[in-house]
Amino acid sequence: MKIIFVINDLEFLFSHRIDICIRCIGLGYRVHVIGPYKAELAEQLKKLGIVFHHVNFSRGGKNPFIEFSSMVGLYKIFKKTKPDMVHLITIKPYLYGGIVAKLLDIESLVASVAGLGIVFSSNSIKYVLLRKILHPFYKLAFSHDNQTVIFQNKDDKQNLLDFGVVSNDKCVIIRGSGVDLNLFQNTIEKDNKPVIVSMASRLLLDKGVKVFVDASKMLKQKKVNVEFWLIGSPDFGNSNSVSNRQLSKWSSQGLIKLLGSRDDIAVLFSKSNIVVLPSFYGEGLPKVLIEAAACGRAVITTDHPGCRDAIEPKKSGLLIPVNNCAELANNIEYLANNKQVREDMGKAGRLLAEREFSVVTVVDTHIDLYKALLKNTYDVKFF
Repeated sequence: MKIIFVINDLEFLFSHRIDICIRCIGLGYRVHVIGPYKAELAEQLKKLGIVFHHVNFSRGGKNPFIEFSSMVGLYKIFKKTKPDMVHLITIKPYLYGGIVAKLLDIESLVASVAGLGIVFSSNSIKYVLLRKILHPFYKLAFSHDNQTVIFQNKDDKQNLLDFGVVSNDKCVIIRGSGVDLNLFQNTIEKDNKPVIVSMASRLLLDKGVKVFVDASKMLKQKKVNVEFWLIGSPDFGNSNSVSNRQLSKWSSQGLIKLLGSRDDIAVLFSKSNIVVLPSFYGEGLPKVLIEAAACGRAVITTDHPGCRDAIEPKKSGLLIPVNNCAELANNIEYLANNKQVREDMGKAGRLLAEREFSVVTVVDTHIDLYKALLKNTYDVKFF
C-alpha cells in the first residue's frame, strides 16, 4: 500500500504530522511526501524511509503560471506513483491536490483543514471577493467520492458547510495534531520574579503580536512585575508579518524579550508562568495552546475559532475578546497576582491534554480513518 502526504512546508510536517507518517511506515505502508524542498528535512525523511518529491507551493499565490505549475507537478507525481491514498494538509495542497486527485481518480483521499486562514477570518471586500472566486475550486477539491475532510474545530466545519463546498457525511473533527505528553511534561511552576508570560507563534499581526506587546506596555506603566517572552520569527512570505525593525524597537524599549525561533518550547514553557495567544487568525486548533496545557500552564487566549476550542474556559484558561490589549493586560495581571489560580488552571490543562490531546490518540484516530476509506475501496484489511 502506498500513501502520499502533500504539504506546503516540511517544517510543519515534522512539527504536526510526522508521527502519522512514522506509524504508517510501521504498519507496512510505503510513504511518500510532496512539498517544497528543504535539504536538511528532505534528508531526515530519507533516513526515516520516506520518499520525498519536490513541488513548490508559493506563499503569495499571485502568479497564475506558478500556481498552475504546482498543480502540474502534483499531477505528474500522482500519475507516476499511483498512490492508494493521498493525505492533503493545509490550504493549497488540499485545493490543488483535491482537484488533481479528482481528475486522476485517486482511490482514497483525506484533506486536513488546519484552519481556514485570513481568507475566511477577514470580511474585508478583498477577501469576500476572493471567497467568491475560490468557491468552485473548493467545491471541486471536496467532491471526491471516497474522501474524508478533517477539521480541528466546529466553526471551520460549519463555515465550509455554509459555503456549500463539502457534505456533512465527509466531515470529521480531530481536535488538533496532538502533543507528546512525555516531551511536554507537567512541571511545577517556578516562583519567578518577575512572572514570565510567554507567547510562541509565527510573528504575524493577526496572531496578536502587537496586542501582546501593547499589553506589556500597559502593565509596565502600572509597574506590574512581569516579563514578556516572544518566541518565534517573522514570516516574510506573509503580508501580515511583523518586521525585524519593529521587533528591535519593541525589544529596545524593554517591552519584550526576543527569543527567536526555538525547538525547545517544552523547556521554555516549563520556565514560564503564563502562556498567551491573542490570535484572531483563521486558526485550526493552535498546537502551542495544547503544549502549554500539557506543561501544566494557565493559558490566556481569544474567544475565537480554534483558540477557544483548545481550553476549558475559566477552568484551564481564560478567554478574552479579539484585538483587545486592555483585556489581555487585565487577565495577565490577575493571573500574575494569583499563583493558586494559575496552578489550578495548569492542573486542569494537563488533565485536558491527557484526555483529549495525546498525540497517540490523534495518530490512532487517523489510522482508523485510513482503514475506513481503504475498506470502502478494496473491501479487504490492510493493517
